[in-house]
Amino acid sequence: MGSTSVNLSGWELDNPVIPASGTFGYGKEFSLLYDINCLGTFSFKGTTLEPRFGNPTPRIAECTSGMLNSVGLQNPGIDHVLKKELPEMKTYFKKKVIANISGFSVFEYGEIARRLNGQEQIGLLEVNISCPNVHGGGMSFGTCPEAAAKVTEAVKAAADKPVYIKLSPNVTDIASIARACEEAGADGISMINTLMGMRIDLKTGKPVLANKAGGFSGPAVFPVALRMVYQVYEAVHIPIIGMGGVSSAEDVIEMMLAGASAVQIGAANLTDPFVCQRIIEKLPDVMKKYRIESLSGIIGGAHRG
Repeated sequence: MGSTSVNLSGWELDNPVIPASGTFGYGKEFSLLYDINCLGTFSFKGTTLEPRFGNPTPRIAECTSGMLNSVGLQNPGIDHVLKKELPEMKTYFKKKVIANISGFSVFEYGEIARRLNGQEQIGLLEVNISCPNVHGGGMSFGTCPEAAAKVTEAVKAAADKPVYIKLSPNVTDIASIARACEEAGADGISMINTLMGMRIDLKTGKPVLANKAGGFSGPAVFPVALRMVYQVYEAVHIPIIGMGGVSSAEDVIEMMLAGASAVQIGAANLTDPFVCQRIIEKLPDVMKKYRIESLSGIIGGAHRG
């Protein structure tokens, strides 16, 4: 059987399959369905300095080949995560995890990073500067290179763990933002977050979501995500965690060929809670089919030859 292991900034993962933040909680509910230690790791629920209730409902809308969400970073806050979620996580997940963090100021990003830095369970920090569903923060930091660089510098100053910046696709030139993050010290890039979208209720003539617009995710965004990963791989020299519409072992292979060192699965977890387990089980057969001896050896393969 071929090797499925991959490396993220010195952190060796058994395989590249990672449930994405916002779709896996803290893993507890999924651990009741299957042994989640089969995962490469997972990115837990996006965490802010203070607890957040999130946006008003309705905040989910179905779409053809995808879904819209406007949850708005609902989470219990960093103190609760440190006191309850991380200690409890040790009882059902034996590997290190990815901590997804977000903020409404450069200070908040740095402060959350500082508090998480001493936690041995955290393998790397995933810094969300790309959430389209909050006002006064989130995506506003990820739409220009200068703002993205400032957040990157603040987090790097507060933590010595690897820092991966999660980028928004809702920009004209994502490669320039990735380069700015790399120059500011980022150890890696996570991409992409959701695309902006909307649905309108024909009965009322009004937007379905209370927030009017929301983040579009699901299989329909995969070609867009793949193209952006391909572009950023050519623009930077740091690892990329690719995501966006991934729902099969074949998608994982394709994303890695575009340049991803590991791959996150998001919306698919919400329609099939076993999707990550199934992808991991199918990876060896797909590797054999395409004569792949090592997944780490195909990273960026589409750029060669």
